[in-house]
Amino acid sequence: MEQSRIAHPIGTALDRFIKNNQGQFQYASGELSQLLRDLALASKVVNREVNKAGLIDIMGPVGSTNTTGEQQQKLDVLANIRFTRALTKGGEACAIISEETESYTDLQNDGKYVIAIDPLDGSSNIDVNVSIGTIFSIYRRKTPIGSPITDEDILQTGEEQVAAGYILYGSSTMLVYTTGHGVNGFTLEPTLGEYVLSHPDMTIPEDGTTYSINEGMANHFPEQVKKYIQYCKDNNYRARYIGSLVADFHRNLLKGGIYIYPSTKKDPGGKLRLMYECNALAFLAEQAGGAATDGQQRILTIRPADLHQRTPLFIGSKRMVERACGVSG
Repeated sequence: MEQSRIAHPIGTALDRFIKNNQGQFQYASGELSQLLRDLALASKVVNREVNKAGLIDIMGPVGSTNTTGEQQQKLDVLANIRFTRALTKGGEACAIISEETESYTDLQNDGKYVIAIDPLDGSSNIDVNVSIGTIFSIYRRKTPIGSPITDEDILQTGEEQVAAGYILYGSSTMLVYTTGHGVNGFTLEPTLGEYVLSHPDMTIPEDGTTYSINEGMANHFPEQVKKYIQYCKDNNYRARYIGSLVADFHRNLLKGGIYIYPSTKKDPGGKLRLMYECNALAFLAEQAGGAATDGQQRILTIRPADLHQRTPLFIGSKRMVERACGVSG
């Protein structure tokens, strides 16, 4: 009997994949690999806690608001603690930018990297068992090691990311990331506790027929966005909007589509955060062959003025983004 019939191959584990591809990274000295492993470890802990929702008291609001004025959920706080602990103990990150803290956290070590993270995107959906996620960006610090952390280290453009990714906590748990050499996805094998390569060299279709937008706000959208929504309806496109950014982006990455969160009369500067939401997904989208813009310029070229800067977002299949922004007919 063939051995493959007795023991089916499991696939390439995340650790092995990182080691095998470490040479693609310009500063291949092991720190980035350790950072990705730290993030993966923290995500496994968060995944465990998410899977307990409904069984223990970790759902619902914690009674305070975060820096962007949104009500913090218990899982927001928990996830922020888990990722901060993992990155602190790993020692490769010198500072953390998080949605859940007003300022950046200086870890006061000799780390070479700055991490921007949304610890738990879409956490308000946890009460109704909808997919949620974690979004992260990795930047290389600019000031010399041993000197104080400055805005030069913190307020970098998306083009300066050295890696970015997200973890999706859904029907299965996936980690998707890029270091600027394409996009690869890993699925958590729960019995082994290991992320295994399941989606190598991910690419987003150049065009699609799915649009993701909160149409309940349509009366407050710019005219160009209203016209695009009508274009989608006239062409029988599918409307799919989960309300968790990572989940909507992931679906469109696999199947083709566009996610839009435009400016509105209430939020003329947009609603999503540039540093720890849009930059990471824009990097992934471009590496997968897609596009990401604020409606006028590439997301990755926007120079942030503060940690929690907001921006409109048009992201997904390249042709759909161009059409939505009026670049093509």
